[in-house]
Amino acid sequence: MSIWGRIGDFIARLSSSASSGIAEMVEAVRTVFAGDAELRRRVAFSVAMIALSAKMAKADGIVTQDEIRAFREIFEVPPEEARNVARLYDLAKRDVAGYEAYAAQLARLCGSGHRNCMMLEDILDGLFHIATADGVLHEREGRFLHHVAEIFEIEENHYQTIMARHVHLGEGDPYVVLGIERGKPFAEIKTRYRQLVAANHPDRLIARGLPQEFIRIATTRLAAINAAYEMIERDLAPA
Repeated sequence: MSIWGRIGDFIARLSSSASSGIAEMVEAVRTVFAGDAELRRRVAFSVAMIALSAKMAKADGIVTQDEIRAFREIFEVPPEEARNVARLYDLAKRDVAGYEAYAAQLARLCGSGHRNCMMLEDILDGLFHIATADGVLHEREGRFLHHVAEIFEIEENHYQTIMARHVHLGEGDPYVVLGIERGKPFAEIKTRYRQLVAANHPDRLIARGLPQEFIRIATTRLAAINAAYEMIERDLAPA
C-alpha cells in the first residue's frame, strides 16, 4: 500500500474517534503506526506538512494560487487519495487548537534529542517553500515559521540558513545559505559546500524516512546551496 493509502487508513481511524483535533492527529500517528518506526516517520512528515500548511494558511488569512501550486508540487497525491488529503487539511484548518501544541507534539515524535532531528528541518523547509511561492514572505507567515522553528528548537543561526534558501537576505545571503562566515578561506568554504551537498542529497532524505514524493524539497534545497556556492566561487576562487 502507498503512503497515501496509509494516510487514508489513518484519517478513517481518526474520523471514527470521538474527538478529532490536532492532538488526536499526532497521537494517532504515534499509536496506529507504533510497530513500524520508518512508516511512522513517513506518515508523520506527510501529516505535519498538510496540517501545518493549513494552520499557516489560517494564520496568514490568504491562500494564493501560487501557494496552492507549491503545495501540489510537494504533494503528488493520486486522484483517488485527494479527498483524504483535503479532509485532513480542512480538519487542521478548522481545529480551534493552536498550531503551537501540534508543533510541540511533532517535536516529541523525534524523541528527547529532537534538537537535531532532521525531519523537523525538512518540515520547516517545506513550509517555507509553500509560504514563498508567491514571491513574498508575508509578515504573519514569517512570525508563524519563526515560532514553529523555536518550538522545534532550531537555533536562530540555523533558522536564518533555512530561511536564506527561500528568501533573499541581502549581500551576505550566499554565506548565510552555506552557514559559514564571510572571510573564511575559499578552501574551507568549498569543504563546507561539499558537506552540505552530501548531507542534503535526495537519497539521504529518503534514507531517513521521507516519502519519495517529497524529493522536490531536497531538490530545491540543493539548488539553493549550489547557487550560493557558485556566487561565492565567482568572487573568491583562484584564477
